[in-house]
Amino acid sequence: MFRKIILAAAACMLAFPEIAAAFCPPGLPQILDGADRGEPDSEYVLGYIYMTGCYDHHDPAEAVKWWRKAAEQGNVNAQTALGGAYSSGEGTSRDYAEAAKWFRKAAEQGDARAQFELGKAYYLGSGVIKDYREAVSWFGKSAGQGYAPAETGLGLAYSTGNGVPLNYAEAARLWRKAAEKGDFDAQTFLGAAYASGMGVEKDYAESARWYRKAAEQGFAPSQTVLGTMYALGLGVEKDIGKARYWLQTACSNGDQNGCEFLRKL
Repeated sequence: MFRKIILAAAACMLAFPEIAAAFCPPGLPQILDGADRGEPDSEYVLGYIYMTGCYDHHDPAEAVKWWRKAAEQGNVNAQTALGGAYSSGEGTSRDYAEAAKWFRKAAEQGDARAQFELGKAYYLGSGVIKDYREAVSWFGKSAGQGYAPAETGLGLAYSTGNGVPLNYAEAARLWRKAAEKGDFDAQTFLGAAYASGMGVEKDYAESARWYRKAAEQGFAPSQTVLGTMYALGLGVEKDIGKARYWLQTACSNGDQNGCEFLRKL
């Protein structure tokens, strides 16, 4: 049971790298011993340690080496992690086709994150031939497991009619599910839906509420929109001070629209 907890925690930390540094798997000597004996679970966790820098062992290339050993033995967490490494180019050369290959192996074992990543690859034509229907199929499998980014991606497909019939109400429903789980992309899309009346009744106050949630997570485009809403008094009381604050924050976070609107304020 303890081993299962460690594996689940490591997989979670890789999915949410902003909190990974706060968690280092205990039992390093046992992990090293297990990896040396070819145990795939230990190989995967050792890769996690090298990727995140636990115990001052930061070495992305070494992480990829251990993940490959585990992935080749069918370890689903390692397959997903290896796909992520090839997608990002961390620890290895960026190779979208290789990323898709490993995401597929994990997706076929039912891993929700890998299903989403494979769907995204098909949606963008990244490492595979672009195929919206195939993308929607994998998004649907992942969303069926409650994975918020997949719910967001599936909502995007419904909002554009890519791979599914155009359905703004269904897009908004899916975005709401993901937004309520804290997905800032979904919060931004839902904010836009309320601002435009796309699939929901137009409501600037509700729009501002969702943009604020994304902005407070540090998502610069939403910070720009929220700042603009304060400048114009859309859905919020007009407040130039708050407008300036959010536009400056967005600009500092690299959003050029935020910089431009700030100059014009």
